[in-house]
Amino acid sequence: MQDDPRRAQLRRLKLYALAMLLAMLVGFIVSHLNGERGVWAWVGAFCEAATVGALADWFAVVALFRRPLNLPIPHTAIIPRNKERIADSLAVFVRDHFLEPDALLAKLKVFDPAARLGQWLAQPEQAHMLAGLARGWAVQALDLLDEAAVRRAIQGFVVEQLRQWNAAATAGELLGLLTADNRHQRVLDEGLKRVAGWLDKDSVRQHASALIVRYIRKEWPKLASTVDWVKPIDEIGDTLADRLARAGLEELQAVLSEPEHPLRQDYARWLGDYMQRLRHDPALATKVDTLKQQVIDHPAVQDYVQGLWQRVHDYLRDDLSNENSALAGHLERSLGKLGAAIGSDPALREALNQHMLAGAEKLTNRLRSGVTTHIAQTVKAWDERKLVEQLELSVGRDLQYIRFNGTLVGGLIGLLLHAITGWLHF
Repeated sequence: MQDDPRRAQLRRLKLYALAMLLAMLVGFIVSHLNGERGVWAWVGAFCEAATVGALADWFAVVALFRRPLNLPIPHTAIIPRNKERIADSLAVFVRDHFLEPDALLAKLKVFDPAARLGQWLAQPEQAHMLAGLARGWAVQALDLLDEAAVRRAIQGFVVEQLRQWNAAATAGELLGLLTADNRHQRVLDEGLKRVAGWLDKDSVRQHASALIVRYIRKEWPKLASTVDWVKPIDEIGDTLADRLARAGLEELQAVLSEPEHPLRQDYARWLGDYMQRLRHDPALATKVDTLKQQVIDHPAVQDYVQGLWQRVHDYLRDDLSNENSALAGHLERSLGKLGAAIGSDPALREALNQHMLAGAEKLTNRLRSGVTTHIAQTVKAWDERKLVEQLELSVGRDLQYIRFNGTLVGGLIGLLLHAITGWLHF
C-alpha cells in the first residue's frame, strides 16, 4: 500500500523544527563559551529565548497527541484522553450546523430544485442518458432473477389469488354494471336485431323448410305421400318456413318497438333475480366456485400461468437489450415531456418544490438524531493510536509552523529583553 504523502511532509517539517532547536542550542552554547560579550551577548540572548520558545511550543504540540517523553504530566495527551467528549462535541456540531432543518430548507428553497430538475430533464441528452441507465439497470435486474423461482412464485401467487377470488360476487357486480342505465336492454336490442337479420336470410328459410319436410316425411310418411298427390310437400315446407320467419320477424319488431313489452320485463326481472342470487345465494355461489376451481386446476390454465413469466421475461429482455428499445424510447419521451411541463407550469413547479421541501424536512428530522449518534459512536470506536495518527497527519504540518514561529518569536523577545536590560543598566 502506497505511503500517505502527508506523512513524509510531516516528517520533513519535524526535522526542520528540530534542526532549528539544535541550532539555537548550539548558538546558546557558543555564545556562553565566548563570554557573552559584544555581539555574542546578543546572540546568546536570542538563542536562549528561542530555545525556550521552541521547547515550549514542542511541548504544547506534542501534548495534544501524546505524553511528551512518555512522562505522566497532567493535561497531556489531550486528544486521546478526551476522545469521547470530542466525539460527542463533533456530533453535536454537525447536527446543529449542518443538519439544522430551517437552514437546510431555506437553502433548498432558494435553490428551486423543481425548476433545475425541469431544465435538466428538458435537455434531450439528459433524458436519453437517464433512459439508457434505466434500460441497463432493467436488463441487469432481469438477468439476476432466478427464472425458475420467479415462475414458481408467479404461479403460486396467481393461483392463490384466483382461489381466494369470490367469482360469484364479482359476476353479480359485473352484471350490475352492465344493467346500469338500461344497458342490458340495449344488449337485448342488439341480440334481437341479429336474430331478425338471421331469420330474414333466404338460406336460413331454405334450411328451415328442409328440416320441416324431413320431419314430416319421417314422422308421417303415409300422410306425406298422400299430400304429395295434392301439392308437393316441398312447397308446403317452403310456405311454412316463410310464414314462421315472418311471424318471428313481426314478434321481434314488436319487442324492439315496445319498451314495456312483456318479454323485456321478463328479461329484466330474470336478470335482476339472477344478480341477487349471485350476490346472496350460497348454493349458486358454491356452484360458481366449484366451476372456478375446475378452471384453475385445468392443465391448460396451469401451463399458461407457468409460461406467463417466461413470455413476459423474453419480451422485456429482447426489447431492453435493443438500442432502439420501445420501452426506453417511451421513457425518454416521457422524461422530456415532464421536463418541459415543469418548465412551463409554475403551479407544477410550486407543487414539486413543496413536496421536495416536505420530504427534505421529514428526512432531515429523521437523520438528525441518527447521524449524531452514528458520528459519536464511530469516533468513540476508533482506535486511539489511529485517531491520533490521522489527526496529526491532517493538522500536524500546520502545528510545526507553530514551532517555527515560537522559535523565531522567542528569539526576538530575547533580543528585546536583552536590549531593555542593557538600557536599564546604562
